Amino acid sequence: MTDYKNEDALVLFSGGQDSTTCLFWAKQTFRNVEALCFSYGQRHSLE
Repeated sequence: MTDYKNEDALVLFSGGQDSTTCLFWAKQTFRNVEALCFSYGQRHSLE
């Protein structure tokens, strides 16, 4: 298995279940994790 403890990661984060799971995994796997989230005017946004 590859060791990513010396690597950084960027997670595209929507706030949904899938991207939240990916963010959780990345925080446990990589040295530094940045989450990128942006608003593009979707009608169903509750943020």
